[in-house]
Amino acid sequence: MSLAREASRAIRSTLVLWVITAIIYPFAMIALGQLVFPGQANGSLIKNAQGQVVGSALIGQPFTSDRYFNSRPSTTSYSTADPKKDDAGVLKTGVSGASNLAPSNSALLERIKGKDDPDPSKRVEGDLNRLKTAGIQPTSDLVYTSGSSLDPHITPEAAEAQIDRLAKARGLQPQQLETLIAQNTDGRFLGIFGEPGINVLKLNLALDGLKSAS
Repeated sequence: MSLAREASRAIRSTLVLWVITAIIYPFAMIALGQLVFPGQANGSLIKNAQGQVVGSALIGQPFTSDRYFNSRPSTTSYSTADPKKDDAGVLKTGVSGASNLAPSNSALLERIKGKDDPDPSKRVEGDLNRLKTAGIQPTSDLVYTSGSSLDPHITPEAAEAQIDRLAKARGLQPQQLETLIAQNTDGRFLGIFGEPGINVLKLNLALDGLKSAS
């Protein structure tokens, strides 16, 4: 067999494989995703009562207001920070990822416990002080970041720790918030994997739907 025929066969095989793997397969997966799992294929987007997209069920958002359930801290500020104005260096690890600081690292302890300094610009409030000031009993997931720093969930315990503050801020009965938390708690995957969790964005949207007790 001549070299030209061998080369022709190799080129044709390459083109066929390219069409299959680069065109047919990707478009088939896109079509299948839109047909079978349209919500997940389009980013698991969440809409508010007005039908506006307010976020994704897969990526957390920074909630710090006393009128909402607070989310867990994020080393990347949930990728909402402007890299050009990133004075605190929250995007050092990229758009996702943990701080990679050991439990004994002074920078991690400073972020959690805070730092007092005569120079106001060098003071660090610390997550523990922030939570106590807000009237929230600290839980591990309200102090430590997730591995990706994008986790949209908190534990039921973290949500329950915020009930008194929210009840006061919104004029709600604690029982209303307890019921809301129970209604929005996701169980273990297949009943055995992982731990129960609550999507903070979904919980806060449901919170906006509650009527004041006053």
